[in-house]
Amino acid sequence: MKPDPISNALTHDEFQRVFSEWYKSVRNFIYYKCGDMDLADDIAQDSFIKLWENRDRIDRTTMKAYLFKIAQNNTINYQKRQQLFYKFQRKGTNDREFDTPEKLAEMAEYEAKLNLVISELPDGGREVFLMNRLEDLTYQEIADRLSLSVKAIEKRMSKVLKIFRDRLGADI
Repeated sequence: MKPDPISNALTHDEFQRVFSEWYKSVRNFIYYKCGDMDLADDIAQDSFIKLWENRDRIDRTTMKAYLFKIAQNNTINYQKRQQLFYKFQRKGTNDREFDTPEKLAEMAEYEAKLNLVISELPDGGREVFLMNRLEDLTYQEIADRLSLSVKAIEKRMSKVLKIFRDRLGADI
């Protein structure tokens, strides 16, 4: 017989304990992915909200892994939403270039491909790429934040750019 999901739901007191115990770790995990503490705080809070919203479906034995998966997904989703902004900001586009339905369709198709490639990048590579392209951090700054050598950052970025060339036929 399956237990009643309501009776197995995470209580308010349990949630407060989980929040107090894991918030800093979740926030730091996100910070290492995005390099922005304020953004990490926002995404961590959103992750705990999602945990609370799903409290009646949580398996307590895997709750920590589930919470970190939520945090990772929220971080990736944020980064995906930033891609269109980044693309147009970098290229200095003019809105008049995108008046036609054909151009709009091309942009949507390219954005979908770009988001797919970004979502499929290895975590370390995606992290380095987004820190460099979104935050305009130098390889040295990225290396300092991630406690890696500049050579390691260069190698990750080289692999990422090769993936973009192979998948999109162009450098980003």
